[in-house]
Amino acid sequence: MSSKLTATIACYSNKGIKAENQDAVGHFVPKNTAMLNSKGIACTLADGVSTSERAKEASQACVTGFLSDYFSTPDSWSVKNSGAKVLSAINTWIFGQNSQFRDSAKGMASTFAAIIVKSTTAHIFHVGDTRIYLWRDNQLEQLTEDHRIHMPGEKEYLGRAMGIDYRLDVDYKSISVQVGDLFLLATDGVHDYINDAAISSIIKENIHGDLEAICSQIAKRALDQKSLDNISCQIMRIESLPAQDANEVVSQLTELPFPPALREDAILDGYRITRLVHDSSTSQLYQAIDKDTNDIVVIKTPSVSFEDDPAYLEHFQLEEWVGRRIDSPHVIRTIEQKRPRQFLYYVMEYIEGKTLEQWMHDNPKPRLTQMRDIVSQIIKGLRAFHRLDMLHQDLKPGNIMITADGLVKIVDFGSTKIAGIADISTPIERNELLGTKNYTAPEYLLGQPSTNRSDIFSLGIIIYEMLTGKRPYGDDPSKHYTERNLKRLKYTPIIDDSIPHWIDKALRKAVNPQPEQRHGKLSELEVDLKKPNPAFLHENKTPLIERNPVVFWKAIALLAVVGDFVLLYLLNK
Repeated sequence: MSSKLTATIACYSNKGIKAENQDAVGHFVPKNTAMLNSKGIACTLADGVSTSERAKEASQACVTGFLSDYFSTPDSWSVKNSGAKVLSAINTWIFGQNSQFRDSAKGMASTFAAIIVKSTTAHIFHVGDTRIYLWRDNQLEQLTEDHRIHMPGEKEYLGRAMGIDYRLDVDYKSISVQVGDLFLLATDGVHDYINDAAISSIIKENIHGDLEAICSQIAKRALDQKSLDNISCQIMRIESLPAQDANEVVSQLTELPFPPALREDAILDGYRITRLVHDSSTSQLYQAIDKDTNDIVVIKTPSVSFEDDPAYLEHFQLEEWVGRRIDSPHVIRTIEQKRPRQFLYYVMEYIEGKTLEQWMHDNPKPRLTQMRDIVSQIIKGLRAFHRLDMLHQDLKPGNIMITADGLVKIVDFGSTKIAGIADISTPIERNELLGTKNYTAPEYLLGQPSTNRSDIFSLGIIIYEMLTGKRPYGDDPSKHYTERNLKRLKYTPIIDDSIPHWIDKALRKAVNPQPEQRHGKLSELEVDLKKPNPAFLHENKTPLIERNPVVFWKAIALLAVVGDFVLLYLLNK
């Protein structure tokens, strides 16, 4: 029997000896199971900087804004990405509010701490000196580091806070969670007046009791120690974690049986099969007609060879999940199935056209304007993936369609990596489904982390092939993809008078074996293909041996012959 993530949460916040409580505390536990699984449980605590007149407004904006906006982010985003983007937006808003005041004291500033528990992992976000502790195995551990500046002979100053700069530096970390873990969030009005030993003692005495009592006793101890600040703390105890055994997961994944081999005129849940479009070792694509609407569609079915492979089954079902979330004219559209399904498959729009692979065969010497138009559309499609924190991971000419009207669409999600799904633990051993080796970035095969630069590498290979009919590292460079050989991988320059050298340099950068040396964004590559990058304008003379090896070796042979004649002349003189 599977269990879900549950937690008990308690909090305490008091103005203490101050006239106003400038702290803000909040948490959110989704009642919807799908949201609980995709976004988790969040606890937040913020402490308005007292030197700013709108300190209370700042702390409340941080807490309410974070809890509202985080749970509104796409479920394909990772927790780290979601939290960082939300905090950046809140910081930008507060900083914008402050810009209307010449006197910084009239503005808003606040510290901020949040913990999000999703699946079996806790994600920590921290700005300032509000702390997060972990109580586990009768030990208290501080998980955050105070952002304070120590001045010799003077008091400490807050080094970071929300709203004091348009750029925000957020500390982030993640840790595995255990049942019984207790997380404590506390402002400096608490931790500056109670040491860790005192907090540990209070928790230990009340660990099996009411969490409200722990919060109250911690606050009371801070007051007894003459705290001069607002006093706020929040405690979350993990009561249960999501867990499924492998048999249960497989049972869920195989709830729908695999469809049989489909012949022409066969009927599948209201779709009439018209022909087999593509058959591979992993799936089949059929053209079909929806009998209710007469629309032409494409049906993708799984290969029976993987009927007992849970990882394959999960990934196949995630393909439809991806397609339902991407909305771009440059990505194939997944059609919502309104009739009940009796088998495992999904439905996509039918695209009448040819693959980029076929187009390249028909257009071996494309104009630069043609290349730029196609690449611009591919980039728009890829950007739709990246915005949702997804990596395509198998970009190649065969996975790109071009219609008769010139519309370009990315058509395959089989290897897509979804950051938000990767955050969720599972008993299934998830193996990365690597793309085609001729276009795959080296980091995939080396087991290194993949980023958007990995998709940029694949796109760079495609562009190079569009212009030259070849690939920059040969037909099978993957055999050289080792840590030792990677630096020796030789890029073949484009030698064509019709292609400016700065485009060659842009592609050399895009397909650099080292990810950090590539373009960081798709837009950077697109710009470099349209106009010269100043860094690429200095044309280094390509060595003759690279430009024309035959001429090089003929010249060497000629020099050798001339040298022999000179030597003979000198000997006979």
